[in-house]
Amino acid sequence: MSRAASPKAKCPICRKPVVPDYRPFCSKRCADVDLQRWFTGAYAAPAVEVEEVSDGDDEV
Repeated sequence: MSRAASPKAKCPICRKPVVPDYRPFCSKRCADVDLQRWFTGAYAAPAVEVEEVSDGDDEV
């Protein structure tokens, strides 16, 4: 697999060209910014809350 980045690939943080060593980012700084966003909850995967339905067997 080639480590060369696509000439059209852009860093998702600052939109500069991607550097292969930091792919998909352009620098360690942008990679750290992205990681910090995950740690602080700025990024979140959507979830669907499921209500627990009792079938009546749990009665005491």
